[in-house]
Amino acid sequence: MKKITFIGAGSLGFTRELVRDILTFEAFRDAEIRLMDINEQRLNYSERAVRKIIEKGNYPATVAATMNRAEALEGADGVVITILSGGPDIFRNDIEIPKKYGVDICVGDTRGPSGIFRFLRTAPAMLEICRDIEKYCPDAVVLNYTNPMAMLCRYIQSETKVNMTGLCHSVQHTAEMLAQWIGAPMDEITYTCAGVNHQAFYIEYKWNGRDAYPLIREAVRRPEIYNKEIVRNEMFLGLDYYVTESSGHNSEYNAWFRKRPDLIEKYCTYGTNWNPGKYAFILNGYLEREVDGKWMKDIEEWLANDDFDLARGGEYASNIFNAVFGDHTPFEFNANLRNSGLIDNLPYGCCVEVPALASKEGIRPFHVGKLPDHLAVLVNTSARCEELAVEGCIEGDKRKVFHAVLFDPLTSAVLSIEETQRMVDEMFEAGKDYLGYFK
Repeated sequence: MKKITFIGAGSLGFTRELVRDILTFEAFRDAEIRLMDINEQRLNYSERAVRKIIEKGNYPATVAATMNRAEALEGADGVVITILSGGPDIFRNDIEIPKKYGVDICVGDTRGPSGIFRFLRTAPAMLEICRDIEKYCPDAVVLNYTNPMAMLCRYIQSETKVNMTGLCHSVQHTAEMLAQWIGAPMDEITYTCAGVNHQAFYIEYKWNGRDAYPLIREAVRRPEIYNKEIVRNEMFLGLDYYVTESSGHNSEYNAWFRKRPDLIEKYCTYGTNWNPGKYAFILNGYLEREVDGKWMKDIEEWLANDDFDLARGGEYASNIFNAVFGDHTPFEFNANLRNSGLIDNLPYGCCVEVPALASKEGIRPFHVGKLPDHLAVLVNTSARCEELAVEGCIEGDKRKVFHAVLFDPLTSAVLSIEETQRMVDEMFEAGKDYLGYFK
């Protein structure tokens, strides 16, 4: 009987989906699912949801919920981390302080000033969790879904011995989107994708062994396709390779789309399911769900409904667990791991997103080689800013954090050095309750 632990199990969507997926594997039908969260109300909802999945599937699995992290981790074979550090007030600061200085953030959970301060808040909590993993289940396969993915994984992979891999669904979701655009069945598509999280590029994208980029270029020129992802499609037309993460995210990772109101209006306002030009998308969505209680209404409705699907979804966690300590069916995916020569022209030791193979031997990344030179310029900037932020965190050095923000492409396109320093100082002051480890 395998033991799989969810830290941050109050992240209800992830917990439900991943437990559903895990139990579809024969090796995990009788798994012991352990749920841990610091929010008792959300934890109780999560336990009810997992019990509902177990009962509907008639699985011999068991579930236990606890607020005691050591109890949850003891002897675990696999650990999933989906934590969140801070609440509405601190998230508001992440978005609104940069906005006051003219840095218009869209999502703010990955990089740039908002992502960096989110990392600095989250790092101490993540380190505490991983110290407990070292103590209570040192051989566990640890899968992190918490953002900012690259900085947190790089930090934990350098500061602990935990076997952590970072997972993001942007690679597979974008690959599927491109296949739909060109009318290709996904099982006939192969690709090599590499870079850093949310800024990885499909170095190769093939349909039945043939380069599919000419077909993608034709598709992108059709208005109905172009308007679905204006920022990413503009990047593709200019850079010749397609990037993994959504237009909303990518509009804030570089200097091309959000530094002036007219550019936001031109590139970041369009009629998809959400509007990346809309101020503080993640903040507004978070406030709606958390402050207004929408999350509770959603889960109550789900719990009251027996008509839900038990089929395995598209997240990779269950397949990775199965490959390593289930029936050992090998599984290929893109992993977030430190760059031990995996991408030749990105900084050694930074966190990169590269192809990897999960098997009974563990998780083994593939050597990609060099990114195309012009992509390396863009990705190096992100990777080196992330390295500075992580070093600043480890050393408690505010100066390195300032430099990490100073060279952020969007920030540097909008602010002077002096303005950037004032913004960073204000963000440190606003987050002081979480950042006492800085000198």
